[in-house]
Amino acid sequence: MGDRFRLVYLKSTGTEKPVLDEFSPSPDRDKNLKAGSAGIQTSSPLSETLSSQMILKQAKLDLEHPDPKVRILAIQYVQKENPSTALPLLQEVLTDQDPEVRAQGILSLTQLQDPAVSPLLKKYLEDHDPRVRIAALRGLFKRTEKVDLKLLLQFLSDESPWVRRKMATLLGWTQMEGVFPILVEMSKDHNVEVRKAALFSLMTLYPEEIEDRLLDAMNDTDENLRKWAKKALEKIAVSPVKEKGSRSGKDQGEGR
Repeated sequence: MGDRFRLVYLKSTGTEKPVLDEFSPSPDRDKNLKAGSAGIQTSSPLSETLSSQMILKQAKLDLEHPDPKVRILAIQYVQKENPSTALPLLQEVLTDQDPEVRAQGILSLTQLQDPAVSPLLKKYLEDHDPRVRIAALRGLFKRTEKVDLKLLLQFLSDESPWVRRKMATLLGWTQMEGVFPILVEMSKDHNVEVRKAALFSLMTLYPEEIEDRLLDAMNDTDENLRKWAKKALEKIAVSPVKEKGSRSGKDQGEGR
């Protein structure tokens, strides 16, 4: 019974191909389809409700399944439930021993429009696994409320270059004031991918002030970054950016 209902919600998450699609229609199946089209009722609202309840019950059980892949799929199903049902269940999975499960829990929590989610995201910014920290970062930037820049400063020295790179990229997607000095600092990171991500975000947010940064990058220790900076400068030279409405790094960096 458990496998039967697990198959149904695996299909609902779009992660597993329906088993019936793997086989050619049989004559009996064609007869059933014709009978259904003739007006034979195969289900009712009550039976559908009972099935949904049983599927949710199975999903709850699978949140403790020994296979982390099954737990992740169960989380993806639970996130579609009403927030009052989903929130406590997703909170529980944040203590899972598998970091990928915790990361999925964070990503699923981000989908819920509930004020209780933000404190959880901030808490897991300090998770020991970079995958979870990245999920929490993405979640914070996806929320409607303003992200506290002071909260982000800790990631300038995060031990994972993957996390630092993600933060540099996320900052480039926002219109937050005060990010200029953070990105300038990250453009000096000892990891080349972080430096490049920071420069790209600076180029997106502060096009009038990027030339000096790119000139500095022309002397970077990494050959690929030097080539990238050269191409970016050549592109600017062909079509210079002269937007009067562009924000200045001085305004952003010194806090107006």
